[in-house]
Amino acid sequence: MAARLMDEVRRILRLRHYSFETEKSHTQWIRRYILFHNKTDPKDLGASATEDYLSHLALVVNVSASTQNQALSALLISLQESS
Repeated sequence: MAARLMDEVRRILRLRHYSFETEKSHTQWIRRYILFHNKTDPKDLGASATEDYLSHLALVVNVSASTQNQALSALLISLQESS
């Protein structure tokens, strides 16, 4: 499941001419999201799961707003591709 999702995300990012570093960053954020939700397929999670994860990043991990935006961008691509 996750391997196919990651392959599809990489394919989309390459089609959009994203840099390799951005590709690595996005796949890491998606992997962290999946692990945060106990390896649940992103297509089985709703908007509240994304909100929970972003809140966790802000309140527990204490990341900046720009880092949250980067994570959200990665998740939007993964959620778009998993539907």
